[in-house]
Amino acid sequence: MHSIKLLKVEDNILPKIELVQLKIRGKLLPVVENGKKSKVQSAKYLEFASRLKSLMEQDGSPIKTVNQLKDAIEVTYEMARRYTLGIAKPREEKMQTLAEKFNVDISYLDHGTGIEPNVSAPFPVAGRLVPVISWVQAGSWTTVEAVPAGTEFEEWLPPNPKCGKHGYGLEVSGESMLPDFRPGDKIYVNPDFQVSDLKTGDLVIVSSESGKAATFKKLIVETDNMYLQPLNPEWSEKAIALEDGCKLVGKVVGLYRDV
Repeated sequence: MHSIKLLKVEDNILPKIELVQLKIRGKLLPVVENGKKSKVQSAKYLEFASRLKSLMEQDGSPIKTVNQLKDAIEVTYEMARRYTLGIAKPREEKMQTLAEKFNVDISYLDHGTGIEPNVSAPFPVAGRLVPVISWVQAGSWTTVEAVPAGTEFEEWLPPNPKCGKHGYGLEVSGESMLPDFRPGDKIYVNPDFQVSDLKTGDLVIVSSESGKAATFKKLIVETDNMYLQPLNPEWSEKAIALEDGCKLVGKVVGLYRDV
């Protein structure tokens, strides 16, 4: 009778099981845990989420975080988080509240159409409205605080924190600053600046020697002199010397454009 040899199994070797997510025809099957399929949330509203996050990341945005978002439209943290991920989208009344908070048209926030923010960056609704003055006034006034008492302004721009408390607006005229600035555009001007802080490339408002007019140009700073330069490459005057008697009266800090 032949003896039977038994296969010896080491006690310290345990079987290892590797879970493999099956793949059929290039598609991953849902993971099964405890007999239940795990829910994979699809991001159906990625374009909305992109617009929302872009507005939240802008300078001066009234809503910066998910916590602030949930408080602004009175939803749970998880729901606000889903909005930023594109998994969910607010109902119309919540969307309207968001549009008002960001100072944009609801159709832009909801569908990416209609009126986009008309300024270089969305500004909070709260703040000082900025009066639009004439070019003659820009040449003779240093700040809006110097406006004669009783002056009535015909036009106001939305608040812009970069303007400071003495800032004003001007309407662009002429084509010397094309293509960046078109005739009819409104620019925000901050008169509270240090000339020593200005550098080449800054956009400035300069009053004439008589103080009866002003001009809008790009500043070129050299060791012993300053020049003004139009942005329009087809403009005849390529560089204008900053003559004696001319005065830097403001720094352009923003753009407002109607669409």
